[in-house]
Amino acid sequence: MTKPGAKTILVVDDDPEIVTMLSLRLGKRGYRVVSATDGNAAVTTAQRERPDLVVLDVMMPGKTGWEVARNLRHDPATEQIKIVMLTAIGEQVNEMTSPLYGADAHIDKPFEFDTLERTIQRLLD
Repeated sequence: MTKPGAKTILVVDDDPEIVTMLSLRLGKRGYRVVSATDGNAAVTTAQRERPDLVVLDVMMPGKTGWEVARNLRHDPATEQIKIVMLTAIGEQVNEMTSPLYGADAHIDKPFEFDTLERTIQRLLD
C-alpha cells in the first residue's frame, strides 16, 4: 500500500515479468511505482513523474539504459534522480560503464531482492 508522501520509483525494463515483480515488491514496501518498458518511454516518464529513483535496465528497445541515464543527467529537471543500473550485461562491464553514464549504483542480474532493496534504501536516505 502506497503511503501519502511515498518516494516514487521508476522501474524500466523490457522484460514485463521483471517490471511486474519489481513493481509488486516495491509497492508492498510502500513506494509509489511507475514503469516503462523501453528507453524512450523511460525518459518521457521520468520527465513527467519526476521519480526519486530509477531502476534501469541497459539493453532495451529505443534508447539503451546508458542513453537514458545520460539524458536524465543532462536535463536540469531530472539530473538529481538517483539511478540504479540493473542488468545482465556482465559484472565487469556494468561496473565500468554505469558510473560513466551517471548511475549511482549498479546491480547485476540475476539479483537478490534484498540487495536491490538495500541499495534503493541507501540511495534514498
